[in-house]
Amino acid sequence: MAKLYFYYGAMGSSKTANALMTRFNYEEVGQKALLCKPKIDIRFGNDKVHSRIGLEYESIFVEDLMKMSKEEIQKYDCVIVDEVQFATKEQVDFLSDIVDIYDVPVVCYGLRADFRNELFPGSERLLAIADVITELKTVCWCGRKATCNARYNENGIVREGEQVELGANDRYVALCRKHFKEGKLKKD
Repeated sequence: MAKLYFYYGAMGSSKTANALMTRFNYEEVGQKALLCKPKIDIRFGNDKVHSRIGLEYESIFVEDLMKMSKEEIQKYDCVIVDEVQFATKEQVDFLSDIVDIYDVPVVCYGLRADFRNELFPGSERLLAIADVITELKTVCWCGRKATCNARYNENGIVREGEQVELGANDRYVALCRKHFKEGKLKKD
């Protein structure tokens, strides 16, 4: 029986690297895995999922997945979605249909919350309906578990703005809750 999986973590918890390794593991044993991402994520091109450690692989957009027929989707042994926090509620519900109706497992990776500690729409829906929810952990500069994604600029932590602003280490850092509240980006 297929399941809907949600692996979430703060920035730097190797979500994309895990998505790419999951795809590799399926293909290594002769199974087909389809790698997807929401259309908003074009940081590394339209047709690639790219991790910060340099791994990358071809992908399609979730929006294009939703246009595929049941027969096309069932040719895959697994659907893997990276950056799922950017998915809409309707897209996540479609992913659950792939599991429930097409009997194909769907493995999702993404952030739980934004730079204000507010849930992303895709993550909120997955927290409500996923069969398996697993946190991928990373650490703050102080060594504590990092759970917050701090957006920053030359003036320090940014507390206001649009929910989605694409970036990586140049704009975001994972912090523990204490240092997020204090606005402390690093040890003095």
